[in-house]
Amino acid sequence: MSKNRTKSSSTKNTTLVPIMIIAGLFFIFGFVTWINGALIPFMKTINELTDAQSYLVATASYISFVAMALPASYILKRIGYRKGMSLGLIVMAIGALIFIPAAEARTYWVFLSGIFVQGMGMTLLQTAANPYITILGPIESGAKRIAIMGIANKVAGSLGSLIFGAILLSGIDGIKEKLSTVSTEEKTQLLDTMADSVVTPYIVMAVVLVLLGILIRKAPLPHVEETPIEAPKEGEIAKTSIFQFPHLWLGVLTLFVYVGAEVIAGDTIIAYGISLGFPAEDAKFFTTFTLMAMVATYALGVYLIPKFLSQGKALRISAVLGIIFTVCILFTTGFTSVLFVAALGIANALVWPAVWPLTLAGLGKFTKTASALLIMAISGGAIIPPLYGRLVDNSKHELIAEGLNQMEAAASASTKSYWILLPCYIIILYYAISGHKLGLKK
Repeated sequence: MSKNRTKSSSTKNTTLVPIMIIAGLFFIFGFVTWINGALIPFMKTINELTDAQSYLVATASYISFVAMALPASYILKRIGYRKGMSLGLIVMAIGALIFIPAAEARTYWVFLSGIFVQGMGMTLLQTAANPYITILGPIESGAKRIAIMGIANKVAGSLGSLIFGAILLSGIDGIKEKLSTVSTEEKTQLLDTMADSVVTPYIVMAVVLVLLGILIRKAPLPHVEETPIEAPKEGEIAKTSIFQFPHLWLGVLTLFVYVGAEVIAGDTIIAYGISLGFPAEDAKFFTTFTLMAMVATYALGVYLIPKFLSQGKALRISAVLGIIFTVCILFTTGFTSVLFVAALGIANALVWPAVWPLTLAGLGKFTKTASALLIMAISGGAIIPPLYGRLVDNSKHELIAEGLNQMEAAASASTKSYWILLPCYIIILYYAISGHKLGLKK
């Protein structure tokens, strides 16, 4: 008994510092990812874009996860997790430096190139950091460690949004008013000056990322190995391909629909509040409700998993709550409905932390490739939210044709279209109950 306690204490001590270091990495890509919210209106103004064009900021970031995930897996196989994290930080720094010529030329595609390169670095970083933190300790407590990462990620996202919002969007309303009254030369000068405001923060970001990339090579990160695949028993076929793990592919689908649901919960709530008649000054805080719900649930997960709650059970509870809250959104109105959208943060928080260890269980040498596939599933955030938007548009046109006024139609259409979340949470529930066991030996 005494020996077991000593061993457990020793394991905690040896993993504490690595967990803190990886949490720092999650803080970094949380910070970089969430500043897109401030970049979108900023880019729209300085490059004189349409709404659709301005959202290419998000598209450029999401596409990088799809394009870079499998190459990242190959790179990690060659150089390992630690060097992979270091390289990811350096690539992100290069992406930040691209913002300097982009600002000088005030050319949108150059800005998008910088965002894409940063996304490539984040993909490499995530493809290394997620499986590393999952297998750093016992697989049954992987969700607990990833929940800690989630707290770091979301706190960084809040800070990034606030800091870059203050730097890039300060006085933007006044500038937009001036643009319609000044001459062409004055307009160009105003926009050039505004574009130059990104140079200093992105130089600072690049320097910090390079320093961290160098430091991570020297950091006390232990070498971790994937659990080897058990040798096949007599009459069984050896696993030779990633396609022989059905639970992996279901895990990728589960993560795909989850990311879509998470983005809907966080990114539509402001527009939803406005459609219900709330002033923009009030609605702009609604995303914070979702974020606070996620952070609180992450903290709860850190305490409960795995001592009081298994990863599978946490995922089942999350899926059931997602279904319940979605139904409540559909059958309520006003601020109550907004609160149920925010409550989706409770349902979403432990899905990512639980799906990773459940999906990577038993993959052995295929872990890095599986990690790349899971990272590619982030593209759900680029596909499912626009489907929600399309549903809102179509439903709104139908309701107006039936005789509702513009405001009533917008409110009703926005509420009804949240039904798209139901199949997402049903898929998550299936994976939590039996999908994660498919193809694995008992």
